[in-house]
Amino acid sequence: MSLAIGDWQMHGLCRGNHSHLFFPPSTFEKKDERERRESRAKAICDVCPVQGDCVTYALEIREPYGIWGGTTEVDRRARAS
Repeated sequence: MSLAIGDWQMHGLCRGNHSHLFFPPSTFEKKDERERRESRAKAICDVCPVQGDCVTYALEIREPYGIWGGTTEVDRRARAS
């Protein structure tokens, strides 16, 4: 899929009802709750048609928060090192 810069975001499966899975809640989240939320978000990323564009974008801008292209903040920091 060849999309203009930013157009890929309109095709992400993270949009809509699942968006809450991709970022931590504003209140405290237990470790097991975080792991379940991240696992569900990554499962959506695994079948998303723009996963590659998403992770590339997150790495390029050094996105510090959330699940992007199936990667967590920790995953992206490790890849950038």
